[in-house]
Amino acid sequence: MKISIITLFPEMFKEVLETSILGRAQKKGLVEYELINLRDFGEGAHHTVDDKSFGGGVGMVLKADVLARAVKSVRSVKSVESVMTVLTSASGAKFDQEIAKKLSKLDHIVIVCGHYEGVDERFVEKYVDEEVSIGDYVLTGGEIPAMVIVDSVTRLIKGVLEKDEATQKESFENGLLEHPHYTRPQSFEGLEVPSTLLSGNHKEIEEWRMEKSVEKTKKVRPELLKK
Repeated sequence: MKISIITLFPEMFKEVLETSILGRAQKKGLVEYELINLRDFGEGAHHTVDDKSFGGGVGMVLKADVLARAVKSVRSVKSVESVMTVLTSASGAKFDQEIAKKLSKLDHIVIVCGHYEGVDERFVEKYVDEEVSIGDYVLTGGEIPAMVIVDSVTRLIKGVLEKDEATQKESFENGLLEHPHYTRPQSFEGLEVPSTLLSGNHKEIEEWRMEKSVEKTKKVRPELLKK
């Protein structure tokens, strides 16, 4: 898989993409990360990428023509089904595990990091396949959401994690939050590991985990149970 990231701040990504699982995935040749500086496609001596919004308003808007040039420079020549352009935006659909799984099956993802007040809507209409937000809050830019997308998608690529089943038994895979985990020491500051987990009875352990998963989901994310 290739993941191209169009951003005004490519320097923010360097250590993230070279560290831990993301770095190992790239070294294994399972994913290729490409950083594109949007400023390289700007206009004039100052490489301008934004302008005032028609109709007035506070803040600047990323220009459609600048963004289009950046996307055209990197977009894959593969079939439409295997490549997708994603815009990080506070007004996008909420990013979740289902979207991550869909993206992980592509050959090429182009992530455009939103900034300022937003982007010219004409660029969205012409070039963006998916507009996503990582939550109901506003950030200073789309770089952190882009990192979230890259991380969540990369770990789903076959071979990235040492055990592929690691992605099958975790939060959101069955519509529930993941059950609690325990490790050594068996006793910690007066708290003991639940006896069921020490029983060796795999059926009882799985039943306990499911029960605790439902309990945690009901307490923390009750809206997931309604689905």
